[in-house]
Amino acid sequence: MLSLLIVVLDNSILNVAVKTISEPEPTGLGASQGELEWAINSYTLVFAGMLFTAGLLGDRLGRKRMLLAGLVVFGAGSLLAAESGSPAMLIVFRAVMGLGAAFVMPATLAILMNVFEREEQPKAIGIWAAGVGLAIAIGPITGGLLLDHFWWGSVFLINVPIVALALVLMIVLVPDSKDPSPGRIDPLGVLLSILGLVLLVYGIIEGGRIADFADPLVLATMAAGVVVLILFVLHQKRSDHPSIDITYFKNKVFSAAIGAIALVFFAMMGVTFFSVFYLQSVRGYSPLQSGLLLIPLAAAQLIFAPRARLVVDRFGNRAVCTAGLLVIAATLAAFATLDADTPIWLLEVIFFLMGAGMAHIMTPVSVVIMQALPREKAGSASALSNTFRQVGGALGIAILGSVLSASYRSSIEGHLTALPPEAQHAAGESIEATLGVARSLGERGEALVAPAYNAFLDAMHITALCGAGVALIGVVVVALFLPGRPPKDENAPSEPSEPVGAGR
Repeated sequence: MLSLLIVVLDNSILNVAVKTISEPEPTGLGASQGELEWAINSYTLVFAGMLFTAGLLGDRLGRKRMLLAGLVVFGAGSLLAAESGSPAMLIVFRAVMGLGAAFVMPATLAILMNVFEREEQPKAIGIWAAGVGLAIAIGPITGGLLLDHFWWGSVFLINVPIVALALVLMIVLVPDSKDPSPGRIDPLGVLLSILGLVLLVYGIIEGGRIADFADPLVLATMAAGVVVLILFVLHQKRSDHPSIDITYFKNKVFSAAIGAIALVFFAMMGVTFFSVFYLQSVRGYSPLQSGLLLIPLAAAQLIFAPRARLVVDRFGNRAVCTAGLLVIAATLAAFATLDADTPIWLLEVIFFLMGAGMAHIMTPVSVVIMQALPREKAGSASALSNTFRQVGGALGIAILGSVLSASYRSSIEGHLTALPPEAQHAAGESIEATLGVARSLGERGEALVAPAYNAFLDAMHITALCGAGVALIGVVVVALFLPGRPPKDENAPSEPSEPVGAGR
């Protein structure tokens, strides 16, 4: 749980720090919105791309051993990221942290599945999911406190002592486990998955940065990413030692659960990215205040995630997850009603309901995924779950971030005509870029402040509605394919408990 905490904590801390990192030196690194997206996505892409291999290595060599190695790499990456001298260096060292996290995250859930018996697993996974909520709560508050008293790099340096403590406790307390008949590593599959994701997301981010998704280079890059990912799937089908056993997805319940996780994190990560700028740039809250305002989101997950299994026992996975996704869609749509002077208590209600919705999706869906495969394949199941979650989050940040960027630029451009052409392009990248130019112009720049706020709010409304639309797609998926109420007889087989691929 402590190992899980540090991995999730880092991302939630970074969400509060993105505005500070975007400010000019010496306060920040002067990172553009595209560079900020890459600082998040370099971590996420390496994380997602390596999860297949990390899960297999954990099953093959021992999950405890792989988790310890991952913690060491994650700690080293955190130390280097804290000392980054440019946005490019930060992007690289965040990728190193992603490599370490790839070996940590699947091992945490796989170890739980092997420590606890089947009847105890839903409760254990509920507590595991609540740990995510705890990290979401601690991260922004810790990040805010650090940014109020230290330089921006402290949000990464804080990871190092926690990693050291986790290493000691892992060595002393946690038993090791492995698959008695593990598969071989698939280096070509790993290469294809990473290359395909990087090309696809790079094209999406670049399209948003230049506000032109029809640009030939953008289209070519995204098309190349799709082609490489198709080649990856074809390779997995033909390989005798695939990173992903494609036959897992023949089970509709398993596929729906995986898809639901990806869609939820697509919508949520994109919204989290812009909510920080809304709170800090438009509403004027400090990083610490922004972190405190996110407490209802985390508190709801802490309250409801461990108890979601009880609701599932009564109403079934389908009803609970459908309701959870409907709540998330509604809260995302509610962001489209927010203005610069909306009462802050209303935003707190939205965050609380969003956290409650997530808690009633993450826990039951994670149980369905983990129990769909035999226990000895727990590392692979956990890796698949985390991969689709991270890929969904990466695409959410890239696509919804690009929608935000393109919408903002189209709204603000008419107010930047008095600036030189090169300054117009730079000032139109993000609200922070516009406000930075306004500050540099002194009194002459005051006329840009109100249009910047209005342009950002318009862009946020459009982006929030796009996120809500994605959540509604998730509603349809889980309503059609997840199982209903479990059978009253506890010994009766349930649909997701049958190992995927059984009878092959």
